[in-house]
Parts: sequence; C-alpha cells; structure tokens
Amino acid sequence: MTAPLPGLAASSKPSTPERIAPSEIAVGVIIGRASEYFDFFVYAIASVLVFPSVFFSFEPKLDAMLHSFLIFSFAFLARPLGTVTFMAIQQRFGRETKLTAALFLLGASTAGIAFLPTYETLGLGAIALLAMLRFGQGIALGGSWDGLPSLLALNAPKNKRGWYAMLGQLGAPTGFLIAAGLFALLLSQLSHRDFLDWGWRYPFYVAFAINVVALFARLRLVSTPEYARLLEEKELQPTDVGEMLKSQGRNVLIGGLAALASYALFHLVTVFPLSWISLYSTRSVSEFLTIQMGGAVLAAIGIVVSGWIADRVGRRRTLGTLAVLIGVFSGFVPLLLQGGDTGQTVFILLGFGLLGLSYGQAAGAVTANFELRFRYTGAALTSDLAWLVGAAFAPLVALGLSAKFGLAYVSLYLLSGAAGSLAALSLNRALEIKD
Repeated sequence: MTAPLPGLAASSKPSTPERIAPSEIAVGVIIGRASEYFDFFVYAIASVLVFPSVFFSFEPKLDAMLHSFLIFSFAFLARPLGTVTFMAIQQRFGRETKLTAALFLLGASTAGIAFLPTYETLGLGAIALLAMLRFGQGIALGGSWDGLPSLLALNAPKNKRGWYAMLGQLGAPTGFLIAAGLFALLLSQLSHRDFLDWGWRYPFYVAFAINVVALFARLRLVSTPEYARLLEEKELQPTDVGEMLKSQGRNVLIGGLAALASYALFHLVTVFPLSWISLYSTRSVSEFLTIQMGGAVLAAIGIVVSGWIADRVGRRRTLGTLAVLIGVFSGFVPLLLQGGDTGQTVFILLGFGLLGLSYGQAAGAVTANFELRFRYTGAALTSDLAWLVGAAFAPLVALGLSAKFGLAYVSLYLLSGAAGSLAALSLNRALEIKD
C-alpha cells in the first residue's frame, strides 16, 4: 500500500538543470561568426573588384575606388544603431525574434545587392540603393549580437579562457577563405566582361543561402531552455544603453581602443592591398587572391596559437606584445609592397600571421571590466566601437594616403593604431574574466 507507483519516485525528484559545456557554446559562436564574416568579405572584395566599375564608372579608377570605400564604411557607422535598436526588440519580443529579424535583414540586404541595377541603367539611384543596402547590413550585424561570446568567456575553465576566446575569431579566416575562393574561381573562369556583367552577383546569392543555414543553427542553440537559463543566470540581458554608458562609458572606450592595432591591420592586409594591386600592379588579381587565401590559413593557425599563448602569459601581455610587433611591421609596409611579387607576398603572409596572433585575443579583451548586468550590452557596443574606430575607414584612409602622399603614410597610420592599443592596455588592469 505504501510502495510508490512505478515512475513516481523518479518524477518526484527535483529536476537538475542540464549543464552546457563550453564546447557547445563555442559551436554557436563559430557558426554565427563564420556566416557574418563571409557576408563581410564578399562585400569587401566586391568593393575593390566590382563596385568601382559597376557603380562609379563615371569616375577615374582611383576616385571610383575611394567612393566605393566610403560606402563600405557605412556598415560600421550603422552597427551601433543596429545594436541599440535590436536590443530594444529583444526586451519586448524576446531573443529568438531579435535574432531572426536581424539575420533576415542581413540576408535580404546582402542578396539585394546581387539584384542591383548598374549605374549605366539607373544612374545615381543605383548608388543610393547600394548605400542603403550596405547600411542595412550594418544594422543587421549590430542586431545579430546573441551574447554567446560573453557566455563562452564566463563559462570557460579558468586556465583555458584564452583558448575559448579565440574560437569565435576563427570565423574571420574561414569567411575570407570561402569569399576569396569564390571570387578567385569566377575571375579565372569568366571573361572580364562576364564577371562584371553577372558573375560577381553569384557570391551574394551564396551569402544569402549561408545566412539561412546559420540562422537555423543559431536558433537551435539560443532558443533552448538550457541556454536561456544560462544567459539569465549570468545576467546576460540587454540593459538601458544610457545608463550603461553613464556608468561604464570609460570601459567601452578602453575596450574599443585596446585592440585598435588588430582592427587596423585587419583591413590593411585584406582589402587595402587588393585595391593597391589592382590599381598599381600588373599582377593577376586572381593570383593575388590565392596568396591572400594562403595568408588566411596562416591567420587561422595564428588565432589558434594565440589561445595557447594567452593562457600562459595572459591576454593583456599577449595583446601588448603583438601591438609592438604590429608597430614594427608597419615600418616595412612601403618596402614590401613596392618590392615586386616577392615583397608583396611576404607582406601578405607576414601580415596575416600577425593578424591571427593579435586578432585571436581581440574580442571582448576588456569586457571583464563591466559589471555583470552591463556586460551583454557593454560587450556589443565595445565591439561596435572597435570596428568603427579601427577598421571602418582603414581602406579609404590607407588608399587615399598612399595615392596622395606615398606608402610611408600607411605605415604611420598603422603605427598610430599600435600606439592606441598600447595606451588603452596600459589603462586597463582587468583583462581576465572574473566570475
């Protein structure tokens, strides 16, 4: 009479929340970042190889490329606005709605570029549409922040935080490899006329398909009760931006500048040299893209190695040392880029290697400074600021300076980024995550 019915004892026990391993969180981070970086590099490469001819054909080649780079910067200007807007959406409608809307906007903006009419067809209206869609990409990239990088940092083992910090950064070389490979294939297989007529549009279609796959993969993670519980436990929820900036504005500024050297170098080895080669060299662009793909492999290796180094010497020392090395590298920019095929190849491979080592620890380097309740919003805005200050105008400034004053001024530009990183790092003493 007093014996429990079968199954009753098990059901009466309090349920224990399922624990999520850091490796599971890392999967969501890598998937999300790889898809975003693919979109990013498809547009970046097209801004050099396609848009000057298709949308700015009325200008000389240099001016056309500078105009293209100006519109390229619009996405970085829009990112903070996207972050704030979509965090408000999350507060009202939930995380899944926010992520779905942001990635839908990203996919629509990217695919929309594939259908744009040329300047010859629509005139200035085509340029306006390109600018609008680029701004839409930036809004979407800001809105796609899911908090998983911060969650990964908070749940990583204490002695492996550098290792887990670098995992999301692998999305950059992965995205570049796929994007550059597609463009190199199209350039090698199509005539120049066919490429500018329709071939360049294909990577933008692919970007839309990748976004759809990434959306479902990320939703499958962030919409589960276990992830929602873990995010709430760590207080990784949107907070009022005004209150956060009033209380934590200094940390946002330091965080945005701490990895300045990495973000400046980011475009000076990917976008800028491609534009410089296409303008001032007779070297095959598809061949140069292949060299850059080799550089991206070195960057991926450097990112992995950065995790191992950071766990042994600390993230602040790693970033500081790499900022110094980037400053030294800046002095060789003119010599290498003007050193023929060999010098240019060395510039790309060495630059990508340094980029991997530094960029591997650049994400969220100082988010430990934020009070826990401000970390979700603070980490997103810090990332937005780092991209805006370090990378948004790098191709435009570097190409403009090199064309008007010479490559030595590109060296000074990169050196200023290294100095900015060292100054910010010297102000910060709390790079390690504190639970």
